[in-house]
Amino acid sequence: MKPTDLSRALRPLGAALCALAAPAVASAADLDGRALSAWWALPFAGVLLSIALFPLFAMRVWHYHYGKITAAWTLAFFVPFLVAYGPALAGASLVHALLAEYIPFIVLLTALFTVAGGIYIRGNLHGSPLLNTGLLALGAVLASFMGTTGASMLLIRPLVRANDNRRHRAHVVVFFIFIVSNIGGSLTPLGDPPLFLGFLKGVEFFWTLRNILPETAFMLACLLALFFVLDSWYYRREGVLPVDPTPDTARLGFDGGINFVLLGAVVALVLMSGLWRSEVAFDVFGTPLPLPALVRDGGLVAVTLASLGLTARQVHRDNQFSWGPMVEVAKLFAGIFLTIIPVIAMLRAGVDGPFGAVVRAVTGPDGQPLPAMYFWATGVLSSFLDNAPTYLVFFNTAGGDPQQLMTTLAPTLAAISAGAVFMGANSYIGNAPNLMVKAIAEERGVAMPSFFGYMGWSCAVLVPLFVVLTFLFFT
Repeated sequence: MKPTDLSRALRPLGAALCALAAPAVASAADLDGRALSAWWALPFAGVLLSIALFPLFAMRVWHYHYGKITAAWTLAFFVPFLVAYGPALAGASLVHALLAEYIPFIVLLTALFTVAGGIYIRGNLHGSPLLNTGLLALGAVLASFMGTTGASMLLIRPLVRANDNRRHRAHVVVFFIFIVSNIGGSLTPLGDPPLFLGFLKGVEFFWTLRNILPETAFMLACLLALFFVLDSWYYRREGVLPVDPTPDTARLGFDGGINFVLLGAVVALVLMSGLWRSEVAFDVFGTPLPLPALVRDGGLVAVTLASLGLTARQVHRDNQFSWGPMVEVAKLFAGIFLTIIPVIAMLRAGVDGPFGAVVRAVTGPDGQPLPAMYFWATGVLSSFLDNAPTYLVFFNTAGGDPQQLMTTLAPTLAAISAGAVFMGANSYIGNAPNLMVKAIAEERGVAMPSFFGYMGWSCAVLVPLFVVLTFLFFT
């Protein structure tokens, strides 16, 4: 093809891209949820149901084609949206979803995943009820500062190694998922993806620490006490094997210690972006990008690269570090953040929108939100769908104004936050680390419960605690 022919062929594409980039024509806020049909939510529901059901019924298909399946649902939304509302509004919505929400979210997760993957705990502790409970408590504290994914990846392997000489180990991993992979990450935006999305929406960094610390402390105290009693019963009943099947004479310690410094840098960068107020912002096709957010994201990229460059390859080999889990999260959340665009607009419309029934179900006769209903509605969906978009859905159902939610509606935001983080532990698919921990444990020979077997544990242990929690804090 001649250059002139190529130029002529690309003109329609160039015109479309220019139209998509027209900031003066439309912005993401111009999308009126009252005028949308509930059918626009179908691609979003399709993405979430695919995440939930394909691993159960077509694991092989999902393993090889999850990216294509997610892309298909995304195109099923965006192409009709582009045709129906024009390239200006579609482009503005696309840019806002990517630059204001998706990229900061993925950059933080990548930094935490990389830093945690660069720390290896060597040596083989010997599992006992006291030691196991101590490791779970340590993981609960770390989860709020290095993320549930980071803390889970850091501690699950040494915990499994510590219990190699125990006959009953599945309960140890189940409680690890409850405590470290979920509930422990409820106190800061670093802890769990839903809270970081709230932070990006304007919720203060320390708001959750101030407002759901009692709920978190109640859940963790009850779970740690229950675990200690249960593990002590198993321990007395079974004893330990006379020979440790995986002897490890290495001295207890850490490799990759530089990553602790880099973890501190991650915390400092996120905290900085929440405390630094700057009038400098760059408008990108109608989406304002504040200078503190740009500095934070640039710094997080630098931390990620520094961790990869400074961590010895042996540490990554010992941790069996790979990019597979992070690539999967990035692809899935790209689809989620795009297909959720009309859902958020419809929820912002309140009782006048297509989801008015949902809004009325969590709202009292006086028009005020019902925290208990928000806790259970957010939590039940977070049990089977990803808890990050579920948080966003109910954040916007409650009005989406961070200042109002942090003050006059603080009990509602606390209920949404607790529901999304706590009840992500109800099933293997409620939160990304759950399945990662299960896979690592099974690799090391732990006979983990099936999907419904795990839910038997969560229904027996977690649901009664959630009922008590509701009466104590949300009614």
